[in-house]
Order: sequence, then structure tokens, then C-alpha cells
Amino acid sequence: MTEERLQKIISNAGVASRRVAEEMILAGRVAVNGEVQDTLGARADPATDEITVDGVPVVKGRYRYFALHKPPGFVTTARDEEGRDTVLDLVPIAGLALHPVGRLDMDSEGLVILTNDGHLTDLLTHPRYQVEKEYLVGLDSMPARRDFERLVRGIDDAGDRLRASSVNPAVPPPGSEETGANAWLVIALREGKNREIRRMMTALGRRVTVLRRIRVGQLALGSLGSGAFRELTEEEVDALYVTAGGKRPGIDD
Repeated sequence: MTEERLQKIISNAGVASRRVAEEMILAGRVAVNGEVQDTLGARADPATDEITVDGVPVVKGRYRYFALHKPPGFVTTARDEEGRDTVLDLVPIAGLALHPVGRLDMDSEGLVILTNDGHLTDLLTHPRYQVEKEYLVGLDSMPARRDFERLVRGIDDAGDRLRASSVNPAVPPPGSEETGANAWLVIALREGKNREIRRMMTALGRRVTVLRRIRVGQLALGSLGSGAFRELTEEEVDALYVTAGGKRPGIDD
């Protein structure tokens, strides 16, 4: 394996974001093979060098991946300054610096990936990789067919171009009579701007009553119950990397 910048190695190991890793390096908290490295240009080979932060080795090959069915009312962050419940409160796994991959509005529900693999997070969330996410959307009334085409062409809103990669009518899910929804769509996005689906529906004069993410890349929510989580299989993690066109650390190297 070739040498990489230390901040990238630390971020990929799930220890901290790349920005925070840079601060750790400049503060003299990072060492390679026992020697402190305090410049941002420092490099190491994660396959052969011992990299430590505050004397604690950056563990190699211990990435973990979980699928969570987030209920409404939880914030999709690792910590919340306002003291609100976060998605990490639903996954009580001790000793892991997990973080959510991307965002899902507090009022929305559905699939959230939690991991300590910063590299996969970058691949799945950066717009240039165009990883598709799919949502089941309950509405107060069905948009006209011409509106489906408009959503795919794109809608301008507050300086953003909001665009779905596909829009299709959906069969009402079990329990839909309790949601207040009179129509259902499956909408796929490739960028996922802030509150994008809700903003698109508002532009069409429709009100969203349910917004549930049901797929990220090839990973589907499936039958996972609200508030439940499970660890991903090796095959599912491989598929996420393939979807984003990336290389899985410790597997493909």
C-alpha cells in the first residue's frame, strides 16, 4: 500500500474528521512509529506503520457498518448542541466513534447508515459520486403526470436546482391509512440538497405527510422496523463501495 497523508488515514479510520485530524497533527498529538509528526505534509503507510493519536494506535481493519431505521424526531448527527436525541442514541454500541452517513431531516424517517469508516462516508455523500438515494413519499394528493416530468427536469428554488432522477407512483404501505397520506410516490435523488423533496412538493402545491428513505445505493431498508438497527454484511459493504466507485480499505488493498 502507498503512503497517504496522516489526516486522511486518521479520517478513514473513523477517529475524527479530516479537519479535526489536521488540528491534531498541528498540536503534536499524532505520531508515526513513535515519532511525533506535526506538519500537514506528513505521510505514512497504514498497512505497515504504527500511527497513534495521543498514544493510542489507529486501529486498522476494525471498521463497523450499521443500518438504522430512524424514526421521526431524532437528529441525524453524532452530537446535538441543543440536547436533542440523535441517531446514535438508538445504536448503543460502546467503544466505537460512529457517525451518520449524510443527513435525514428530523421530521423524516428511514434508512441511515452509521459507521466509523470516513472513506465510505466521503464516497456516499459527495455530490460528484452521484450515489442514488430512494424515498417513499406520502402526499395529501397525487401530482399530475406533467409534474412528474417537471421533477425530473428540475425545479428552481431559492437559488438551487432541485431535480429527481426518477419519480413513480407507489403502492400504499401497510398502515398508510394512519398517516394522512392520500397518494404515494417513490422518488430517487442523486444529490440530496437540504429538504429537497419537501421543497419540490411545496413548489407543486402538495403537502408531504410521510418521508421515508428506503434505499442508499444498493442497500435497502427492507423490513427493518422503526428504531431498529442491524450490522451490515460484508457483501452489503462491498456493494456500497462498488456503487460509489471506491476502494474498500483493508479489503481491496
